[in-house]
Amino acid sequence: MQQYELEAWLGDDHDLSDEQIVELLQAAHEIEEQYPDEDDRDDRESALTAAYRLIVEAPEDLIAELAQERARARAAERKALVALRQIGVTRIGNGDATEAGFAHQAGVDRMAVRRWLGKR
Repeated sequence: MQQYELEAWLGDDHDLSDEQIVELLQAAHEIEEQYPDEDDRDDRESALTAAYRLIVEAPEDLIAELAQERARARAAERKALVALRQIGVTRIGNGDATEAGFAHQAGVDRMAVRRWLGKR
């Protein structure tokens, strides 16, 4: 990332000093090395946003917010997985779906579906 690209990403209404921009640009370069693939675009964006926020916000507040966000996401994932398990057990048990077909549709591993069904 070049400095002009970073400044475009920041927009006109940022309050970063020249030193902070240099710090963020260094972080951007490190982030690009960590996440070099095109498929990593969302990861790069998330990491760069975190690096920026670390400069402008209290670290403790940022960590607490992200920890809460992660806990909520994990709870939501667990809730969805429990519901998918119930649907899978019911549909496969009724003969309305196959293990492989349901696994594909639900975005889970077929072996997980087999474990749900008590199979090995």
